[in-house]
Amino acid sequence: MMTGHALRPTDQDLAPMPELPFSPPGEPQCELTLGATRVTLLGTAHVSHASVDAVRRLLAGGDYDAVAVELCHSRFSALKDPNALAQMDLFSVIRQGRAYMMVANLALSAYQQRLADQFGIEPGAEQRVAVQLAEVQGLPVLLIDREIGVTLRRIAARLGWWRRYTLFAGLLTALFSAEEVGADEVERLKDGDVLETAFAEFAQDREDLFVPLIAERDRYMAAKLRLESDRVGARRVLVVVGAGHLKGLARDLAADLGDPRACLTDLEQVPPPSRWPAVLPWLILVLVVGGLAWGFVQSPQLGWDLVFSWILITGGLCALGTLIAGGHPLTVLAGFLAAPLTTLHPAIGAGMVTGAVELWLRKPSMGDFGRLRHDVATLGGWWRNRVARVFLVFLLSSLGAAIGTWVGGARIAGRLFG
Repeated sequence: MMTGHALRPTDQDLAPMPELPFSPPGEPQCELTLGATRVTLLGTAHVSHASVDAVRRLLAGGDYDAVAVELCHSRFSALKDPNALAQMDLFSVIRQGRAYMMVANLALSAYQQRLADQFGIEPGAEQRVAVQLAEVQGLPVLLIDREIGVTLRRIAARLGWWRRYTLFAGLLTALFSAEEVGADEVERLKDGDVLETAFAEFAQDREDLFVPLIAERDRYMAAKLRLESDRVGARRVLVVVGAGHLKGLARDLAADLGDPRACLTDLEQVPPPSRWPAVLPWLILVLVVGGLAWGFVQSPQLGWDLVFSWILITGGLCALGTLIAGGHPLTVLAGFLAAPLTTLHPAIGAGMVTGAVELWLRKPSMGDFGRLRHDVATLGGWWRNRVARVFLVFLLSSLGAAIGTWVGGARIAGRLFG
């Protein structure tokens, strides 16, 4: 497991912190007045029984008419309905190119499950208790965090292609780690944020992650809290957030960042992808097809040799990746047949074919969906759980096809110009 310091902002990311009435370190709270609304910010540790007790204690006083939590709609839905995942259309996830995002979400779930197993408390238990007690008391629950999918896409947009792939590789490495969370990570969890700590575990350079993970979400939650408080007409709001967000959220609330709707719209935008990754598949298509055509010009035998080499290399490596992932024999065959063509098609990946075939041949049961979060926390669980295995097939077959593309391209170039 990789250790290091928590995410840190650059000077331009944080304005000076105003003087605010924070409570002593033992009880990280802050009181603020937003117009006619009195706000209590409670900073929590996401794996702390003491934080759960603090939420219970504050809500037991009955002094609040709304409760805001560090949750987005998707995480709130998962908290309210653990079986909601079973309603997910896996075919659509694969077809729409959202499989990589799903793997990232499963990786974060696996990390959180490891925390739960180690500390004996579900990460975010204080958020769950805040929601439950608010509903018991008939208080509106305000969801103020940004959708995790938007946050992950904005992280990817800030990183170069190499940093994205190294970060994703580190995330996958952390997936299969059997080690417990180290002492440095534990300290961050006591005074931090689950997403921050999860990424810090496998991100060597964390400076470029601070803005989308922490600073942007501070601003987003400040704007969303203003908007939601006005919507429900709340005059006394308890806000339950990770301790790592406490000062930034208080600063942004005190600063009043302007029209909250405009702020939310800006922070929900996903920057357009770089043109280079979009051009690369077309460049590969032109070079490979051009190389094959040039081989036929030189001699039909050379042309067919190059074609067969391309089929064997791309198809073989894709099939190997599918086999390692535990794919059905017919899925392995589908990967071998599809890769030579999909590697030349910018809009269709080999993983889309193998993932769809595996899903069709081995349909997950309700039990697979129900055990998914626990299964992905272990190495063997990725092969044992049919939902996880679909994504593993997608991932490893795509990796095999990608490697095959470069090896096959080098083989063509070597035969033509060697």
